[in-house]
Amino acid sequence: MQIVRASSLATENERSNARLYALASPAPIRSRAAEEGSFQIPLWGIPFVLFLLYVCLFSGLGALGLVGPDEPRYAAIARAMAETHDWVTPRLWGTPWFEKPILYYWTAGIAMRIFGIGEFAARLPSALAALIAVAAVKWTALRSYGVSAAWYSLLILPTCVAMIGFSRAASPDMLFAGLLTAAMAVASEMLQRSRPGSVLRIAFGFFLGAAVLAKGPAAIILAGGATLLWATLSRQWHAPFRFLHPLIIAVFCMTALPWYVLCAMRNPDFLHVFIWQHNFERFLTPVFEHRQPFWFYGPILVLAVFPWILFSMGAVFDGIKRLKRVPFYDSPALLFVSWTVFPVLFFSISQSKLPGYILPAIPPIAILCGIWISQSILEKTRALHRVLGWTGATFMIVAISLLVTTIAGLGNMQRPEYAIAGGLAFVFGLTVVMFSVRRRATAALIALVLLVASGIIVANTVVLPKLDSRISARQVASRLREVDPSLSKVYTYQLSRNWQYGLNFYLNRELPEWRAGSGQPEWILGMLPNREIQNDYDLQIEQSSSPENPRALSLFHHKK
Repeated sequence: MQIVRASSLATENERSNARLYALASPAPIRSRAAEEGSFQIPLWGIPFVLFLLYVCLFSGLGALGLVGPDEPRYAAIARAMAETHDWVTPRLWGTPWFEKPILYYWTAGIAMRIFGIGEFAARLPSALAALIAVAAVKWTALRSYGVSAAWYSLLILPTCVAMIGFSRAASPDMLFAGLLTAAMAVASEMLQRSRPGSVLRIAFGFFLGAAVLAKGPAAIILAGGATLLWATLSRQWHAPFRFLHPLIIAVFCMTALPWYVLCAMRNPDFLHVFIWQHNFERFLTPVFEHRQPFWFYGPILVLAVFPWILFSMGAVFDGIKRLKRVPFYDSPALLFVSWTVFPVLFFSISQSKLPGYILPAIPPIAILCGIWISQSILEKTRALHRVLGWTGATFMIVAISLLVTTIAGLGNMQRPEYAIAGGLAFVFGLTVVMFSVRRRATAALIALVLLVASGIIVANTVVLPKLDSRISARQVASRLREVDPSLSKVYTYQLSRNWQYGLNFYLNRELPEWRAGSGQPEWILGMLPNREIQNDYDLQIEQSSSPENPRALSLFHHKK
C-alpha cells in the first residue's frame, strides 16, 4: 500500500515538474543588458534629449507648405472627415478614396478639429508616430543591452535623415513605421521572457492591429517575415508560435478589423480597390509607375541613415567579427538584423518602389549602432574614433565646398542661408574631429548630434521659408484669394499634379480647367509658355527656380 502511494506521489511530482518546466521554459533570446559596464546618464541628459526630440521631430512642422501630390491629398481627405463627420469612408472631393487605410485620416482629422486646418495639424500624426518609434527603440535597447546602448540609440534615431524628413510628412508612412516599431519592440521583449504575460500579448496585438489600420496588411508581412527570418537563422522554429496566442489574435482583430468590415459594408468596391489594386497589384506590377531597379533601396538606405552611415558599417563589421567568438543564435542583435534586412529585401522584390517603404528598417539600425557604440566605448576600441573622425571630416569637406560655391556665386547658391549652413557644418565638423583625435567619443557624438540639430534650426528658419514659394502652393493660393476672393474668375491650364492637389487643398475647392479657344477668363494659372497668350494676357507672377523655364507656374491676367 505504501509502495503504491509512493509510486502515485512520484508520478504526481513528475507531472507537476513537467507543468513547471512548461511554464518556465527558457527564453528564445537571452538579454545582454546585464553584461554592460557601469554607465550613468549625465544630469543634463534628460533636458538635452527633450530639446533634441523637439528640434528633430516637432519643430518647423509648418515652415514649409504641403508639397507634392500626396501631402495635400491626404490632408484634404482628413479635413473632409473632420468637416463631414463621416469617419468611415475616406473621400477626396466627395469621391471615395481607398488608396490607404483610415488611421492617418482619423488622427489628422482630430488634430485639425483641435488645432485648426493647417500644416501643423496635418503633420502632427507623423511627428507623434516618430516619437513612438524613438520611445520603442529606447525601451528595446534598454531591455536588451542596457542603459548605455539605450542612450546612444536615443541620440541616433531622431537625428537620422529619414526620421527628420518623414516626421514632417503629412502621410501614413511614419505612422505605419512607428506603430510597427512598437510591435517589434514588444515582440523582442516577448522573446526574451520564458513566459510572456498578458500585458505584452495585448500590447503586441494592439500595435500590430494599429499598423494594419495605418497602411494595410503589409504590417503582418513585415512583422511575420522578420520574425520568421530570425527563427530560420537561429533555428528556433517553435518561438514564432508565441505570436499566435489567442489573446494576441483577439486583440489584433478587435483593433484592425472593425473599420475594414464597416467600410466594406458601406462601399462594395472597397476590398477590390484597396486589397487588390493598392496592395497585391501594386506589389506585383508597376501599375502605378513606380518602377525602380532591384538595388534602388541601397542608396536610399544610405541616405536614410545619414549621418550615421559609417556607424552602421562599423556595427556590421563588428558583428561579423563577434560571430567567430560568441554564439549568436540567442542574441537580440540577430533579431534586430532580421528586422532590418527583411523589409529591404521584401520591397526590393516589389515592382513598385518608393523611398518610404523601407522606413520600418531604420529603427533597428539605430539600435544596432547604439549597441556598437556602447561596446566600443566599453572595450576602448579605435574603430569608433576613426568613424567619428571620418564623419566629422566629411562634414568639413561638404562645408568647404558649400562655402566656396556660395562665395563664387555659382548658379543659385549665392544666398546667405547656404553660407550660414556651411559655416555651422564646418565648425561642428571640426569639433567632432578634434574630440575624436583626443579619444573623447561621447563628446564627439554630442557635437555630431548638435550639428544635425543646428542644421534643422537653420533649415526651419531660413531655408524652408524661402523654398516654400518654389515647391508649395501655399503662397500661390494666398495670391489667388487676393486677386479674386470668390475664385470664380480663376481657371487652370496644364497644372502638374503637385500644384493641382496643393491648390485644391489650400483653396478648399477644385478650380475649373481652361481649354484653348474656349473663351478668355480673367485669370489663368498654368504651366504654359508666355507666348501662348502673350497678346491677350499680362504675366503677374511666375513660380520657378529659373525665370527662363518655359514650364514655370505662371499667373496671367486678361488685358482689359
